[in-house]
Amino acid sequence: MHGDDNTYDLFQRGRAHLERGDNAQATVSLEKAKRREPDKASIREALGLAYLRLRRYREAAAEFEYILDAAPANDYAHYCLGRCLTRMGEEGLAAGHYKMALWLRPEVDYYREAVDRLSA
Repeated sequence: MHGDDNTYDLFQRGRAHLERGDNAQATVSLEKAKRREPDKASIREALGLAYLRLRRYREAAAEFEYILDAAPANDYAHYCLGRCLTRMGEEGLAAGHYKMALWLRPEVDYYREAVDRLSA
């Protein structure tokens, strides 16, 4: 790690790790970036995804909840929070978030599939 990394560099490095599937490594850069810019939704979304893939569902859910507090119409955050809640056995709560994601962006197929899966 370079001492002069800016937040954007950390974010980009974290995303590159995510894309390679190196989720644990992604959290290192993204947690640093989050400490510097805690209100940045893009950082929190990437970090939430890394936590989700690492099965750290409670931590992942907290990131997506934070995003939704500031931006309740963020369809992707609703979907991701739904995924966390599903993994935590909270199907009822998850369904609400999947439905909200679908309502916000009805053209997204995987939102519809998530709703249909829980309605089945």
